Amino acid sequence: MQFEIDKHKINLNNALSHEELKFIDDREFVFNEDDFNFIKEFIYQITGIVLHPEKKVMVYARLSRRLRELNLHSFAEYCRLINEPQGSKEITHLINALTTNLTKFFRESHHFDHLKNIVFGDFKKLQPGRNRSFRIWSAGCSSGEEPYSIAMVAADSLNLNEVDCKILATDIDTQMLASAQTKAYKASPEIPKDYLQRFCDLGVGDTFNVKPQIKRLIHFKRLNLLEAWPMKGLFDVIFCRNVAIYFDKDTQINLFDRFADILAPNGWLYIGHSENLHHISERFKLLNKTIYQKIS
Repeated sequence: MQFEIDKHKINLNNALSHEELKFIDDREFVFNEDDFNFIKEFIYQITGIVLHPEKKVMVYARLSRRLRELNLHSFAEYCRLINEPQGSKEITHLINALTTNLTKFFRESHHFDHLKNIVFGDFKKLQPGRNRSFRIWSAGCSSGEEPYSIAMVAADSLNLNEVDCKILATDIDTQMLASAQTKAYKASPEIPKDYLQRFCDLGVGDTFNVKPQIKRLIHFKRLNLLEAWPMKGLFDVIFCRNVAIYFDKDTQINLFDRFADILAPNGWLYIGHSENLHHISERFKLLNKTIYQKIS
């Protein structure tokens, strides 16, 4: 196997839609253990992500669409394609097909309560005066609900005439990034009513668009967490939730070490509800459920 392509991240979830289950029932393409093992090893080599055997059904369901679009007749053909130089453009489609983007506004709401009451509260007390800056990174931003939630809290908590607040929102899925910048969202009960009124423009039915004043706080950019990071300067806060769980332990150790390097002294890190840094990093202290502060 060549593996001479850029590294990418992949997020998989066990839940299958009715359409995906139909693909499995139809079983129109040959997909044997050799095919799965190739894709599993291919993904591991370029990302560090481990695909467990229970992911086989999802891999088949997600990639069957690509086989149809490419007019291929078996997964063996697809494996040959992605492993050849002429198949390098397919890697983006591979990632977009297999990426599962499960997100919602104000998911894990205690993070946003902490951001508002503790992080921004302390910032306002300790940093009086004008010309201040605050930098936040939403790593794995999916379709935008997380960075927009962060931006609403920032607009509610800070005097943006005095504080230069910027949010970097990154993801590897190009389709999700495009959606985040143009999408009309469905009204969500998780969004505080006053936020919905102040920071959103209501559309047709139960849809809304995020107001320009909130969008201006966010810069969306495609980024693979395993590659070099082009950002300069330090972040005050990093959100990386339900992303690292798909990496193997060595990759997690390296990732959180890099996060610590790019966080300001005493900076904050929010991770997913099923994640923890036990035996992963000693550069953070746990202060609340999935809320960490940098110590070195």
